[in-house]
Parts: sequence; structure tokens; C-alpha cells
Amino acid sequence: MTVIRQKDRDAIIQSLRIGVVPSRGLHHIQVGRTREIEAFLKDLERIADGGSTFRLIMGEYGAGKTFFLSLIRSLALEKKLVTVNADLNPNRRLQAARGQARSLYAELMRNLSTRLKPEGGALAGVLEKFIATTINETKESGADEERALFKKLEHLTEMANGYDFSTVVIAHWRGSKQGDDQLKSDALRWLRGEFTTKTEAKNALGVRNIIDDASFYDQLKLMGRFVRLAGYSGLLVCLDEMVNLYKIQNPNSRNANYEQILQMLNDSMQGTTEGLGFILGGTPEFLTDESRGLYSYEALRSRLAENKFIKDNDNLVDFSGAVIPLSSFSQNEFLVLLHNLLNVYAGGVEANYLLPEEALQTFMRHCHNLIGDESFKSPRNTIKEFLDLLAVLDQNPNTSWEMLLNRVKVTIDSEGVINLDDADYELGGFKL
Repeated sequence: MTVIRQKDRDAIIQSLRIGVVPSRGLHHIQVGRTREIEAFLKDLERIADGGSTFRLIMGEYGAGKTFFLSLIRSLALEKKLVTVNADLNPNRRLQAARGQARSLYAELMRNLSTRLKPEGGALAGVLEKFIATTINETKESGADEERALFKKLEHLTEMANGYDFSTVVIAHWRGSKQGDDQLKSDALRWLRGEFTTKTEAKNALGVRNIIDDASFYDQLKLMGRFVRLAGYSGLLVCLDEMVNLYKIQNPNSRNANYEQILQMLNDSMQGTTEGLGFILGGTPEFLTDESRGLYSYEALRSRLAENKFIKDNDNLVDFSGAVIPLSSFSQNEFLVLLHNLLNVYAGGVEANYLLPEEALQTFMRHCHNLIGDESFKSPRNTIKEFLDLLAVLDQNPNTSWEMLLNRVKVTIDSEGVINLDDADYELGGFKL
């Protein structure tokens, strides 16, 4: 067993106990879904080769969508891709007229990550890497620095907003060269989509346009090309909580967002974007609801429909399509997950395990009998309760796990929330 750093151990345990995905150490608890991961590894290779991809990750609340997205992001960083990620909400949408799309873009840029800075805030580093690499090339050839930068950025000027994008990058270089921190800050603000008026941007940087709702998608395509110019393999865009689009009450507004998804899908599948991938996480109703979901938009329904040859056969899979449904954990996989959590709690030191192996089996049978298959389909709450059990044992060393399980009845309400009550049940040889 590998000893787990206290910092990683605490981050994992604290995050899972409040029901959120840890920002580090995912490999310590990852289990199962090998086929799905293999499919995404091929996607990452396609992006690195200058191609494009589009995937929808479908799963119920608590099924592990956010964890899976985080895992794919970490794999992308190892493949030298740049990643951006954000959760959609009423103030962040793909298409809007009141700043929600610009707000989403700004959040994505704040969360821009690289292998050296995996927790976000890496935009300045990407920009400086591009400038430094280009300047080093000019030293060898003796070329003018500014001219060399424009020459390298020429590939972007054919795209919408490309000329202004290039001008802002040059402004950042000029600010560094002249020691003008304000100019550098303004350039980063523009690239993060933080300017709200064209007048403000023109006064600060001399550009005519800003990143607004209408240019959201065009700017992502620009950023995808730029990170490749900076020496990275491509850009992976991860968007979670897509169900917030499903919740939009106005059908015209909702369909406008779905039309943006259609454009992303079409561009990715037709190969018209370069070094850019999209992963969107949502619930099944966001996809299949024929009145408000993606299936309500006929062009998307025809493209995202399930492969009819596997529709009624649970033994067949197809991971080549745009939609990847997250499968439930098998009981063996869930047992491995519990063991991984036990190991993380102990810091990777087997001598510090708070439970014997038979306790894991008992806990699983306990959850299965009292909750049913939901404990494996939506494991978030079951994981939380297992860690709560470990916390009690850790802080009360004279307490036995048999005694604790003897007092606990696990119930799940209509919203998927687990509740604990006193109970007496016969289970697995123990009185529960």
C-alpha cells in the first residue's frame, strides 16, 4: 500500500462527507467504469491530434457524474491538454441576452487548468508560456519580437474575434516588456470575459469588441486554437449541471440553448473545430424528456437517440456515440470502493484500518437490504454514511462497529436523501 499524504487524505474525506467531489487524489478512490474511461482516453488522443469530440454524460443525481468529469479532466491534464470547467446555473447559460453566457465563459476561464496548475487560475501561465516560447524563437533567428508574435497569431485572425484576441495577447506582451502591470491586468480581464462594455475595452486595450453572450462559442474555439499555439495538446471543456437548461421556463430561451448544443455537436462531429472537446454532464430527463429535454429539439433527438441494437439488451454496450450513460456499480465494485475509502481514511496504512473486511460486507448487505439497488445506482449518500461511520469509530476508539450498525436504520426519501433512525433488524448474522 502507498502512504497517502495527509493533505490529500483530508481533502478526499472532507469533500466526500459533504457530498462534493474532491479536488485532488481521485485515483485513490476510483473504481470501475473501465470501458467508459477507455472511450474517453481515445477522445483525448483525438483532441491531441487536432480533432474534436462531443460527449454527454448521463446519470441520476448522486450517480457519480461530477466525479467522472473530474477524473476525465485529470486524465486530460496528464495528456498535456488544457481544461476548463463550470457548473451551469440560472446565471450561467450557453446562450443568453443578459450576460449569462458571458458569465459562463468568465467562470470557465477562471477555472482554466494545466498540469502544473490543476486547480484553476492558469490562464496567465498559458499566455506567458506562449509569449516566452515565441520570444525564445526570435532570439535564435534574430527576428523582431512583436512581428514574430503577430506572425504566430496570424492563424487566429481568420476566426471571429481573432484579430482582437491577437491584439490583446500582444498588449499583454507589451505590458510585460514595459513593466505596465495595468496593461497586463487589462489584457487578462479581456481574455477572461470580464469587460462589460466595448468603450471600456477600447480605452484600455484599443480593441473594438469584447467577449459577450453572442461570442461565447466563437471564443471557446479561439481558445482551443490558442492553447495549441502555446504548446499544449488542445482544450477540453467540461460543463456540469446541464439540467439547469432543462429547467428554463421560457421555451424560446430553452431552445436557443439547445441550438447552441446542436452547433457544438455538429462542429465536433464534422471536424470543423480544431483541438477542442466538450463533455456535458446531465440527468436522464435532461436528455430524454420529449417536452422539455434535448429530445424535444428534433435535430438533437435524431443525433442523440440510443443505438436501437442495444436499446433492449442490457448485455450490449456502445461507447462510440455522443451519449455515455453511467452504469451502476456492481456489488463487487462497490466493495472495492468501500475498501479504497477505508484505506484513504487510514492514510494508506493498513495497520490503521478502523474496520475489518467482514464489516465492509456487512455494511453493503445492510444498505442493500434497507435501501435496495439505489445504494449502488446513486452511491453518494451511501459513501457519506460509510465515512460517518469511520469518523465515529475514529473518535470513539472503544466503540465497536457491530454496536453502531446495531443502532442504525438507513432510509431514503423521495429526493434521494438518506436518513438514520434507531432500528432492530436481523442481517448477515448480526442483529441490526
